[in-house]
Amino acid sequence: MSAEVLAKYEPVIGLEVHVQLLTATKAFCGCANHFGSAPNTNICPVCLGLPGALPVLNAKAVEFATLASLALNCEVRERSIFARKNYFYPDLPKGYQISQFDKPIAEHGWIDVPAADGTTKRIGITRLHMEEDAGKSIHDGFKDSATRTYLDLNRCGTPLAEIVSEPDLRTPEEAFEYLTRMKEILLYTEVSDCNMEEGSLRCDANVSVRPRGQKEFGAKVEVKNVNSFRFVRAALEYEIERQIEVIEGGGSIRQETRLWDASEGRTYSMRSKEQAHDYRYFPEPDLPPLIVSANFLAEAKKRLPELPEARRARMVAEYELSPKDAQTLTASREFADRFEASAKGAKNPRRVANLLLSEIGGRLNALGLEQDQSPVSMAGIVQAADLLDEGKISSKQLKQLFDVAFEKGEDFGTVYEREKPEQITDASAIEKLIDEVIAANPKQVEQYRAGKKTMAGFFVGQVMKASKGQANPALLNELVGKKLDG
Repeated sequence: MSAEVLAKYEPVIGLEVHVQLLTATKAFCGCANHFGSAPNTNICPVCLGLPGALPVLNAKAVEFATLASLALNCEVRERSIFARKNYFYPDLPKGYQISQFDKPIAEHGWIDVPAADGTTKRIGITRLHMEEDAGKSIHDGFKDSATRTYLDLNRCGTPLAEIVSEPDLRTPEEAFEYLTRMKEILLYTEVSDCNMEEGSLRCDANVSVRPRGQKEFGAKVEVKNVNSFRFVRAALEYEIERQIEVIEGGGSIRQETRLWDASEGRTYSMRSKEQAHDYRYFPEPDLPPLIVSANFLAEAKKRLPELPEARRARMVAEYELSPKDAQTLTASREFADRFEASAKGAKNPRRVANLLLSEIGGRLNALGLEQDQSPVSMAGIVQAADLLDEGKISSKQLKQLFDVAFEKGEDFGTVYEREKPEQITDASAIEKLIDEVIAANPKQVEQYRAGKKTMAGFFVGQVMKASKGQANPALLNELVGKKLDG
């Protein structure tokens, strides 16, 4: 599709994110909230909805939902109501989910995301509400999967926070950034592990298109079955183009639910609006209103950690980092904590960051390893940065020592104590080496003095080679210039 046709339309995107809360037990019973257990082992009469079983709200789930709400800049309600969301599906044994409807625990939040013009754009969050998860229908993996569906009800009753955005997103890239920052914030609060592969973070996307300048929204399509942020972006790109093609061809968009097929890179129709569920919400009769007291809210605010954006700004100011380095270092709370715990005792925290991200990070990427698999500890990186800062080793020597550390699987300190390279900082010793190199290369001296000043690099390289990389680079460059010009 041409850029001119795409430019005629404006996409309107809203996202619904379901986040499993990382409690030890389920939302309304004492069953273990644990992924990977044998099928149908973490179940009881409450999460199966057997007659006479009554739900009891998990206080930790309320705490985690409150923390998530505060981290996402939402207003937490003092009084919220649980409701029954009624629908019939094999993996929902009760025939309803306990959820929240018109009075959720939190509303009116926001997340700032990078905009295309280099500024930030604020994306509104309509609401965050609590609910329980349904079970899981398994459609493949068994000999008779062609004719049978298997049910694992372990997930029934798992506590969820559903986070619904305003329709403020205008591009697939904005949606990707919104999800990335939301996941980052939730991981910092430690209310969820946000593992999309295990289903603890799931996203449905609502998308429509309208002619640019039109205020009214177009017909909305919901895209489901998207299991990565990258696929959310790809699904939105596909769906936007599909809808524009339909409109340009004289057709109209049906309000429907579609499924994303990652293998084919396209969406398929699942059901139309006429087939959509009427959930017939009504207040949950077995649960009283949820009251979040002022004291409970105050305690939750005290437990709220320093969040990613605030931490980045502080680290840029405190350690003189570049915004890009601060972004990388704060990608996870654990990574940022490790850096800060070590960098505070370093002579030059900025140099520690550079070594961690470039020298160590580059080697780990080349080997396909994670940061916690590095043979060089944070203490080793700090030691290396301090030695470099004190002029005791050169950058070349440092690289060689890191190479040995990775080759032998040893920490930097062990390698340094064994190798013990030292820089030559004695000017007379370096001058003697320069004199020897100049005497051995008269033609290159003539070229330099005839105006080819780049030959200075040749002499620096030859002296560095003769000194086995131990000559102080700054002093060497200064003395080579003086000798050649003298």
